[in-house]
Parts: sequence; structure tokens; C-alpha cells
Amino acid sequence: MVWWSLCISLYCRRSSAPFQLFLFTVVTFGVVLPVVCHRLLYSYYYLKKWYLSPMSHDFLKKNLKEAEDAVQYFQRMHPEILQSPKAQDERFPKPWLVVTVVTVQRKAEYHYLMQVVAKFHQLLQNCSHCGSNRILLCNVEEEPEHNEEARVLKKFFPTIERFKDPKDLLGFKVNSQFEKEKQDYQYCMKNALSRFDPKYVLMVEDDALPEDDIFDVLNHLLTQRRSKTKLENALYIKLYHPERLQRYINPEPMRILEWIGVGMSVGPLLMFLYLKMFSKSGKPWQLFLYFMIYIMLLVELVGRHYFLELRRLSPQFYSLVPVTECCTPAMLFSAQSAQRVLGYLDTVQCQSGFAKDTALYSFLRERHEYAFVVEPNLVRHIGLFSTLRGLTIDPKLL
Repeated sequence: MVWWSLCISLYCRRSSAPFQLFLFTVVTFGVVLPVVCHRLLYSYYYLKKWYLSPMSHDFLKKNLKEAEDAVQYFQRMHPEILQSPKAQDERFPKPWLVVTVVTVQRKAEYHYLMQVVAKFHQLLQNCSHCGSNRILLCNVEEEPEHNEEARVLKKFFPTIERFKDPKDLLGFKVNSQFEKEKQDYQYCMKNALSRFDPKYVLMVEDDALPEDDIFDVLNHLLTQRRSKTKLENALYIKLYHPERLQRYINPEPMRILEWIGVGMSVGPLLMFLYLKMFSKSGKPWQLFLYFMIYIMLLVELVGRHYFLELRRLSPQFYSLVPVTECCTPAMLFSAQSAQRVLGYLDTVQCQSGFAKDTALYSFLRERHEYAFVVEPNLVRHIGLFSTLRGLTIDPKLL
């Protein structure tokens, strides 16, 4: 609010209220925000032509460094450090949560799988309430030995391979890569359930890097929230939605109420400060309406994503909202809902325009189910090279 005090106090203390508010609006949205937000990737003020290519380059460079760190993490670790799957099964016959990482061969130098698994392992090691949680690798590469990272990590973690026996490929035929992805997903989920009999299955793609507080947030949502029974009955809980699709002006209409609520809760505070500073008379409802709209525009133009990040202060601040359609980098299922999902997916064939995320979303309406998405995201999507839609030569963050 520094610019507000300066522009009004110095130049228009004696001016009329309409002129003051007009000047405040022009300075805020025409001067201050363009200067402050032009480097924010998910802001309307982001200068894409100037910064997208160098930011994408820096992201890939950082990714390479994190890939090297992940490789060194496993080089320092001896397989004996980890308990054998048999010993773990004896100690924890029924894990609370199984993190199932679905993996295929990717660009080798980025070591996406090692990054993801190393981060999950570190978080589990430092988590006081995660003793029974397990990591399962599911290699769905048609020639599993070509997935070099999965082959290396087999020494450390339980691993299943969909095409372990060459005979598994005989007669295997799908109408599209999207259908294969769906069947891979089913295979991994089914084996996670049958092998460990967990209460929950977290299905993770091998380029979805977990946030530091993922297990604390999940534990809070599933054990302490009043709605935990409703969460257990949900078809799924999505842990990631693309940041570029998190705006208020978006196809998801339920955000409109949140947007209005933000304006109505913060706007009156600004109105109070304005009246306190300048003792202006006028119709209160007009000032209220102005400041409500002002705050709504401010939040949208700066980027809803950045305001959602404030919720990371505590697991209690994370929100659950009705699910949105796109993307499945990280999906949480209860054992019961996972069985329903496996049956649902058997009834459809996926293809271009109808991938597994669209299929899952369509089941909500057809079967009168419900699902949620956690905000803010609990994983970061680090893979800019798509194995499903072909490798990108010059990938970009947006």
C-alpha cells in the first residue's frame, strides 16, 4: 500500500474521492503491477516474449543439477541400508499408504525417476508418522531393461515390471498410446493393492516431484479433517492441477464464489483505511463495491497461483475443492475407490482427446461419484519432455 499512500497523500489530499480512486487505480494497474509482476510466470503481466525462453533454459539447467544430486544420492546409498521387501512386509503387513511410481524410459540425462524417488525416500526418512508407508516402482516400459533408472533402483525398492517376460508382449495390441497408458495405470494400481493391501494408494508419474510437506498434508487431510469419511469415499483426490489453469477466469465456475469472497473480505479493510486516512464522505456501498472489485482484479492479475502459495504455511490451510478435469501426475485413491476405478476403466477405451484423466472425470457424472483436488499443489511437474505426445525439442514452461 506504499504507492497508494504516496500517490494520494502527496498529490490529491484535497481532491475529490472519485479522482483519488481513479488515480489509485491507474497507478496500481498501470504502473506498479507491471513493474512488480513482469517476471511472474503465472501473472497476466508476465512478459512472455522476453522471459519465457531464458526461464525455460534456467529450469532445465536446474533440473540437470537436481538430476546429478539424485544420482549421487543413490550412489552413496547401499542396498543393505534399506530393509528387504520381505522384512518390511513382516514389520508392516498392511501399509497405510503405498507410493506407486509409474515409470517408462525418458531422456536419460534428466533422471526424472531418480529425482522423484530420491525425494520421496528422503521425505519418508524424515517423517515421524510414515513408518508404514512404502514406495513401489512400476516399470511399464515394453522392454523393461531399456528403462535404466528403474533397473538401478530395483536394488533399493520393490519393483514390478509389466512386460518382464517377453511372452507378455505376444498378442499385446492397443489402439493408441493413450489406451496403453490407461492399461499401464490399471496394472500398477492393481498390483499395488494385491501386493501390499494398503489403506491408500498414491499413484505418481515419474516426473511428479513431491513437495516437502506432502505427507504432513495428506496425514492431516485423511486423519484430522472432519470430512475424512467423505474423503475416503471420494473416487480420488488429485494432488496437482496445472498452475496456468488455476486462475479465477477459467472453465471451473466454482472458483467465482471464492473470488467474490476474497473481494468481500479484503475490500472492506481497504475501505476502512481509506476513510481513516482521508475522512471522505460518500455512499459507503459505492466505496465497498469499488474496493471489492479492486481486490478481485488485483488477485486475478497478479495470479491466483501466488496467493494459493500462502496456504503452505500450515497443513491446516490447504483446501479441498471439487475436482477439475486435467492431468494425473499424482492421484490418491483409497483401497475401495481404487477397486471402483479399476472397474470403471475396464469399460472404456482411451484415445486422443479421451485420455485417462478425461475418462476418470467422466465417471464422476456417469456414476454419481465425487472427487477433490488439493490446493495448492502437493507435487511439481518437472517433466517438460512428454513421452505420451512425443518428445519436445525446445520445451517451454508454459
